[in-house]
Amino acid sequence: MPESLALTRLLNLLFGGFVTSMMQAVGVHPANAAAPIDDTFALELLVVAALILFFIVVRLSLSVERPNPAQQIAEMIHGFVGEQAEQVIGHGFERFQAFIACVFLFVVLNNFLGLFPRIETPTSHPVVPLGIAALTFLYYNFHGVRVQGPIGYLKHFAGPVWWMSWLLFPVEVISHLARVMSLTIRLYANMLASDLLTLIAFSIFPAILPLALLGLHFAVAIIQAFVFMLLAMIYLSMAVVHDEH
Repeated sequence: MPESLALTRLLNLLFGGFVTSMMQAVGVHPANAAAPIDDTFALELLVVAALILFFIVVRLSLSVERPNPAQQIAEMIHGFVGEQAEQVIGHGFERFQAFIACVFLFVVLNNFLGLFPRIETPTSHPVVPLGIAALTFLYYNFHGVRVQGPIGYLKHFAGPVWWMSWLLFPVEVISHLARVMSLTIRLYANMLASDLLTLIAFSIFPAILPLALLGLHFAVAIIQAFVFMLLAMIYLSMAVVHDEH
């Protein structure tokens, strides 16, 4: 078994006992009680900390006349996500823009971590895409109920023909739940395949081909983050379809 990352060992040294006790309190017993935090979770925490730090720097250094590089990057991301959200969601997209941008940034930064030596891409582990997919599922369903009310939102699952509702309702519910699996498998499978391809290339071929595959991994990382963000926006647009009425 490969040695864990230095960050993981540090987190386990500082918080391992507390995390183990919290997990055991809810009936979960980690495989390694002395080191319950694995590399994947440690890297996720690193991404979250980096994003929080970035947002703080941008907020504290906002300037209309002399925007610094962090602010310029933030404005580019804000404009890009906003443009996509306006096209997909339409009226009222602004209230969802922060969530969508955070999802995109979290996914793409986790995908990028696979570019570094000895680091497995966190999103190549199914639990990470599953967590993001479940959060997205809860988020857009919450806003669907908020906008249309419980009864109005449930009518979406019954279809337009009332006498067919008994058949369409369970089919639509199952299809709706399958979105979590679809989001999870799409991101997980693509990043796992990219990781394995790069690993095999580095172990067999000279340096030039693996470097080219790192470029491919970079492209896959961006595309998969964009697809995840786009699907989240589509699901949101379907959930709040009557928001402007």
